[in-house]
Amino acid sequence: MSKRKIAAGNWKMNLSIQEADKLVTTIVKSQRDKSVHTLIGVPFPYLMEFKAKTRYMDKVDVMAQNCHHKASGAHTGEVSASMLASIGIEYVIIGHSERRADNNETNDIIKEKVDLAFANGLKVVFCCGESLKTRKAKKHIAHVKKQVKESLFHLKKADFDNIILAYEPIWAIGTGETASPEQAQEMHREIRDYLKTKIGTKSKNISILYGGSVKPANAKELFSQADIDGGLVGGASLKADSFVPIINSFS
Repeated sequence: MSKRKIAAGNWKMNLSIQEADKLVTTIVKSQRDKSVHTLIGVPFPYLMEFKAKTRYMDKVDVMAQNCHHKASGAHTGEVSASMLASIGIEYVIIGHSERRADNNETNDIIKEKVDLAFANGLKVVFCCGESLKTRKAKKHIAHVKKQVKESLFHLKKADFDNIILAYEPIWAIGTGETASPEQAQEMHREIRDYLKTKIGTKSKNISILYGGSVKPANAKELFSQADIDGGLVGGASLKADSFVPIINSFS
């Protein structure tokens, strides 16, 4: 997967099917930058409908917000990577901070998810990031590198063609706080340099997104940084009048 401009929306557990349909219709019909790859992370019940709606659209894809770390079995309420693949889903978010916190997902569990995603032909949006406590202790860079190493560095070099990374400082998610462009760029550069130790010059082709209260007012400055290739957008992806301007913030 070569480096490219990406605007990824993560709806989380929001929107009725009627609201969701209106939003997707507005996004796909909008005057948006067609050079930007738009990913829409919808709740599980909506995946098939919106996959069909966007199937023939250039640079618009629906993605799942998660998959389970086991291939199948007695895991009530969970969804497997093979199920996602069977309905034509190509992308899945893995390792989001809310999954790590709310469901006690460790780096080892996330590693299992990554392996199952690849075994089923899925592309992975891999999330990493630190808490405010970790940043204040000046351990944020080591913390993020540990997440990357323990969940991704067992992979073959070719596997990284199907990975998008998303750096999300946990203290900036849904809080209105945003890492400064300089803080975000510093971490993105550290991640890219760390990837280089594993995959060499291929690291320059990996797309790394910033996630943490991205909105129209700050997207352009964030996306102008050398190692920030787009955003993983939460709240601002729930309304077309904020998400479309973010899609159009690359320059």
